[in-house]
Amino acid sequence: MLLRSKIVAALALFLSGPAFAAEEPGISATEIKVGGVFPFSGPASSIGLVGKGLMAYIQALNDRGGVNGRKINYIAYDDGYSPPKAVEHVRKLVESDEVSFMFGQLGTPGISATAKYLRSKGVPSIAIISGSSKFTDVANYPMTTTGLVSYDTEGKIYAKYLTKALPNGKYAILYQNDDLGKDYVSAFKAFLGKDFDRKVVTASYEVTEPTVDSQVVNLRSSGADALLIAGTPKFAAQAIRQASVIGWKATVIINFPSGSVGGTLTPAGLDKSVGVIVGTTNKDIVDPTWKDDPAMQAYRSFLDKYLPGVDVTNGSYLTGYQQGILFEQILKQCGNDLSRKNILTQAKNLKDFVIPTALPGIKVNTSDTENMIWTQMRLQRWTGTSWEGFGEVLDAKSE
Repeated sequence: MLLRSKIVAALALFLSGPAFAAEEPGISATEIKVGGVFPFSGPASSIGLVGKGLMAYIQALNDRGGVNGRKINYIAYDDGYSPPKAVEHVRKLVESDEVSFMFGQLGTPGISATAKYLRSKGVPSIAIISGSSKFTDVANYPMTTTGLVSYDTEGKIYAKYLTKALPNGKYAILYQNDDLGKDYVSAFKAFLGKDFDRKVVTASYEVTEPTVDSQVVNLRSSGADALLIAGTPKFAAQAIRQASVIGWKATVIINFPSGSVGGTLTPAGLDKSVGVIVGTTNKDIVDPTWKDDPAMQAYRSFLDKYLPGVDVTNGSYLTGYQQGILFEQILKQCGNDLSRKNILTQAKNLKDFVIPTALPGIKVNTSDTENMIWTQMRLQRWTGTSWEGFGEVLDAKSE
């Protein structure tokens, strides 16, 4: 009788352990169910391709056997960059699909609309594709980690660059009228202090507007020497093209979400984009510097096999690929403990992790005191045929 009791107790302990995690939604002995929401359609569909890159990486990961013996069932929905749609899809992922956690959700408006719900359900939202500074606040977003350099940090890097390159100049900012765009304006205000009103002129746009041509014309009339475009690729392309058409010889900077050759510069006109500057964490596939780089060769092979025929110059695919590498590393660190608590713990415990397609010197470090994955970036300039890096790698903590 005593032996039987011991066997029953041991079996109960085994079944309740992390290997089976029967109490954890989305986890079985053979599968991990994960959710994502992306703007595959709508005004931000170019950056929605991040989701396509991530999904292709997960397919490759499953072809290699998954992680720790489990395949990944990644369920992604299209919200069209619409917050109400994002809410609908996230609820479905949690309540109907019963995902273990969210990974790589893209779009500041949709993430803002769903963060409180996910927190109330205890569902981690890992490596969100938004640099909105509010998401770095652990107190208000304890279940979240970010997947981009914060827009606040990025904005301060641009402000610092312009005050050195054009110390006596005037700066124009065209920004998307939401948390994404406003963060860049706030960064310039914080960096320039009392000089902001004297040195900066701003204009906003809504994502529902057909073009930003009139805003660009008005900003040019201010006499600004530089133009920062803080938005999404469709509107960044329009602004670059319009500035060229009207002969505005400003120093043009675009934000990282719009830093794709295929997604922004090609629609704007590669010739019209010469001199455009952006901050980045990544090697670029069109930069001849990386032609023989093993990591970029592996990325090209990945595209050929899993995303044949896509525009390889669209950096959104590379961002998705890198997200996949982070995803795999976090799951590897989880081992057999796939509780939501441990998934979040491991997402906040990346130490000097090197993503091969990131620029040299850029490492991923996370902690439980700040919701950031990327804290470094480097400036690069479009030559007409490729990006050319300049300056040192800049760190958030030094800005």
